[in-house]
Amino acid sequence: MPSKQDWEKIAAAKRAALAESIPTEFRIPQDQLPPESQLNVTTWPKESGWFTPKELEITESTASQILKKVASKTWSAEHVTAAFCKRAAAAQQLTNCLSDAFFDEAMQHAKALDEHLQRTGQTVGPLHGLPISLKDNFNIRGKDSTVGFTSLVNDPAGYNATLVDVLEKLGAVRYCKTNVPTAMMIAESVNNTFGRTVNPLNRKLTSGGSSGGESALIVFGGSPLGVGTDIGGSLRIPAACTGIFTLRPSAGRFPTQRCRSGLAGQEAVQSVNGPMAKTLDDITMYSKAIIDAQPWKLDPKMLPIPWRSAEPPKKLKIAVLWNDGICLPTPPVTRALKETAEKLKKAGHHLTEWDPKLHQTAIDLLGRMFVADGGKSVEAVLAPTGEPYRPEMQQYAEATELGVHDMWKLHLERSELQRQYLEQWMSHEGLDAILAPTTPYSSVPHGDFKYVGYTGVYNVVDYSAVSFPCGVAVDKEIDRPVADYKPQSDFCRAAHDSYNPELLHGMPVSLQLIAQRLEEEKVLALTDMVLQATQ
Repeated sequence: MPSKQDWEKIAAAKRAALAESIPTEFRIPQDQLPPESQLNVTTWPKESGWFTPKELEITESTASQILKKVASKTWSAEHVTAAFCKRAAAAQQLTNCLSDAFFDEAMQHAKALDEHLQRTGQTVGPLHGLPISLKDNFNIRGKDSTVGFTSLVNDPAGYNATLVDVLEKLGAVRYCKTNVPTAMMIAESVNNTFGRTVNPLNRKLTSGGSSGGESALIVFGGSPLGVGTDIGGSLRIPAACTGIFTLRPSAGRFPTQRCRSGLAGQEAVQSVNGPMAKTLDDITMYSKAIIDAQPWKLDPKMLPIPWRSAEPPKKLKIAVLWNDGICLPTPPVTRALKETAEKLKKAGHHLTEWDPKLHQTAIDLLGRMFVADGGKSVEAVLAPTGEPYRPEMQQYAEATELGVHDMWKLHLERSELQRQYLEQWMSHEGLDAILAPTTPYSSVPHGDFKYVGYTGVYNVVDYSAVSFPCGVAVDKEIDRPVADYKPQSDFCRAAHDSYNPELLHGMPVSLQLIAQRLEEEKVLALTDMVLQATQ
């Protein structure tokens, strides 16, 4: 067994190489760095004077706005890419959100796109000239996909993930990859290779996980749109921690082929990928572009379902999940849910309540699926460098492997749970969606994100869900800790013990809207209706 020193040396060298990959002109001068005491660094780009007015204009724009400006030749793809590379470099220096940066290649690609537009008068595709950031697990030929493990450093991919090829064909520019937790199986983005990503809105808080590098980069303005993944909440949790939008699609809509997995071969609950951005319009625009590219012709697991324009009824029927019976939401989340529900009622929508009677079963199933191999997948990747388990992954170190017979029984339990959940849904005649907390928290101090039940249940049943900022922010005067609550579980006690309204003051609160399986178009349209009614 290699000595402990091996993994630490590898990690230190990888971090040094990442720092070195940031061009000199994109390194923030010491005298312009915000002080450590400045918790919210999202204001720094405007305040610092380090960015030109044009760079700020570009990086404050939405993805849809950027596409129009590039297509009309108002902006060049080269200038747009340069601006986002610079802002991504700043985000890395202030929040530790990247795992790789390849800005020179991005600039060459952007120039080629500009030349094509100049020569032909046509864009390459619907994402022409748009810089898109990618979570670390998306394989890019010649680049590492470490998913946080030191043994996967200097192990470059020999091929692109299918989605990476699709994005290139559509005209997107890839320029960086973003940090994740070890094996992408922790709800905060921390690992032994790159360390911890912090939340740009408050650096004492987590940006979530496992797509927390993405959420930090996007809310800082270092990416107009990024792609993350979700197996238990890994898109929705980081989106909620930073107050941005995301879509968790059902399996079969967006291509997952040839990505690196933290638990390779685990398919009892399927990982999916989806977009993260500052606006719902950008999420919809991206989703349509990917589905219009007919990914089922490239990835055999994709379903041949073209984009279907959704026309929801004018008055919606929404079931509210107030509390899942396991972990009571913290005060700002409960308030956000109440205020949103009241506004929806006022707008004439019909509200009912969702009984979380199946949620404990779903969460138990999810936990058993993740460790069904007895932690062997994680152990096999830790072992070559002697890398230790992180404390957040203790359940993998202690897990017992299921035999094939027991695994098959687990699949039967999952299928029965899915049947029961659908039956419960259909018992609410004409139900359009469930409105629920995305998490019990707005965000949490580093190390305190313990409960993923509100997101994980919808991975088990494979429903489409959008996490969205609902316009409510934590208010330390209003959102006081609940004095006489009775904890529903250890998770519940931990959530309320760590709740600190002083520290969280001003943080955005997100909710999620859930439609049925494969209703991506519908849940996006429904979320738009909810936003219109509430903001």
